[in-house]
Formats: sequence, structure tokens, C-alpha cells
Amino acid sequence: MTILFALVAAFCNALNLVTQHIASTSDPGHSKGWRFVRYLLSNPLWLFGWVALAGAFVFQALALHNGQMSVVQPLLVTELVFALILRRIWIHQQIRGVTWGAAALVCGTLALFVATSEPTGGTAVPTSSAWAGAVAALVGASALLTAFSLRGSPVRRAALLGASAAMLWALVAAFIKATTDSLTQYGVGGMFLHWPVYALAVSGLAAEYLNQAALHVGPLSVSQPLMVVVDPIVSIGLSVWIFNETFTDDALRLGLGAAAFAGMCVAVIILVRTAPATMERGPEVRTRPVPGATS
Repeated sequence: MTILFALVAAFCNALNLVTQHIASTSDPGHSKGWRFVRYLLSNPLWLFGWVALAGAFVFQALALHNGQMSVVQPLLVTELVFALILRRIWIHQQIRGVTWGAAALVCGTLALFVATSEPTGGTAVPTSSAWAGAVAALVGASALLTAFSLRGSPVRRAALLGASAAMLWALVAAFIKATTDSLTQYGVGGMFLHWPVYALAVSGLAAEYLNQAALHVGPLSVSQPLMVVVDPIVSIGLSVWIFNETFTDDALRLGLGAAAFAGMCVAVIILVRTAPATMERGPEVRTRPVPGATS
């Protein structure tokens, strides 16, 4: 069920991305300011995007609660594959063969990583020292990268902010897992008497701020691959550091799993770099109505 929940969460993330893009670009009056906000709030497709985003959070929480963080977070990378499929079927974009090949490689290497590395174990009650050490290390590293991003070229700034945001998103995943454990153990009321839910709120806001900053200062083709790749790498580190998850002790299988994970990272970069830079429809379908658009 962990793998299924993680894949559904990834699909919901992709659905949120595509639906909200279609809604935001289908305004026939090309409104601006508050008129554009009012248009979005009255657009069922845009509102459905928020439902999809909420679903992504719920299914990610279920996956993290029931399974290993070192499995769930890498599987969320399939959001890129689902988004590519939606872009082809829904927006009718022309997708290059190399991009489809990279998408297939992402799926294959992810499956090989999970099958060969065999992530297992974990504790629902990490030690205070593990939490303190991991949080201090990640917050410190993220703050350092953010400070370095204040100067330099747009590419450099986007790369540093993207990596910084990815680190915090990995920490957010750890807090989601801790929050679901608190919810299960203490109930809804008791959950708010314990720290994980508040750490989740603060870290989530900080991660989203850095995410938006990365998208604003430089090209998406630089920040997105880093955000997608760094998150699962850091998440695997946190799964071992905080939750004591373990991998197979077979050196051959572990090496194969590591190679598969590295291949997945390369495939993600190729996919992002070769996918259409925007979600605009191709010239051959520009006259077709956008599904779900309001008039």
C-alpha cells in the first residue's frame, strides 16, 4: 500500500500542476490584478487543482505513515512522468522521443532501486538527539545556501535556492511522518499538544517560500532538476538518521540499488531539460478548446 499511496500522491501533484496551469492561462479576457484572482476563484478547474493538491498531501501522509521515507520520497519523483503524460493527452503537447525515454528510465530505475536496496525497518519514536542533530544540520545547510544565493548570476541563484528548498522539503516529509504518528497515538486534539504539527507548518511555509524564490530568480530548467533530485537524496539520509531505516546488507544488491538511484537522478535531469519549456499547446492544436476552460 505504501507504494500505491506514494504513486497516487505523485499523480495528484501532477494533476494540480496541469489543471491550475490550464485554468490560469484560459482566461478569455486576460484579466489582471484582482479581476484575475476573481476569475481563478470562480474557475472550477483551478479550484479542483487545490483539491488535487490536498489529495497529494493526504496520500503522501498515508504513505509515510505506513511505510519507509526512503521509499516514499523517491517515488514522488514520478510526478514528472505523470505530468508529462497529462501534458501530452490533455494539452496535446508534442513530446520528444528522448523525453519519453528519460521518463521510462525514471520508472525503471526507481523500480530497480526499491527492489534491490530493500529499505526496511524504522522507528515511530526517534530520539530527541536524532531530531535535534538532523534539524540543525538541514536548517543550517539551507540557510547557508540561501545566504550564498543573494549574489551571483540568475542561474547560480536559482540552483542554490532550488537545492535549499529541496532540503527543507525533505525535512517537511520527516515532519509529516512524525505528525501522522502523533495523530494516530494521541488523536486530533492531542496532536496539537505535540511539536511535530507546528514544525510541519513552519518548515512547510519556509520551503514554499524558497521554492517560489527559486522559480522567480532564475530559469526553471536549473531549479527544478535540483529540487527533484536533492529531495529524495536528503530524504534517504533523514530516513536513516532520524527513523533508523536500513537497507540490504548484500553488497552487490546495495551497489545495484545505488547505481539505479544514480541513473534515476540522471534520467530526471534529462527529462526536465528536454521537456517543453512551457505548457503552451503546439501550433497544430491552438484552435482547439482547452478542456475544462470556462467561457
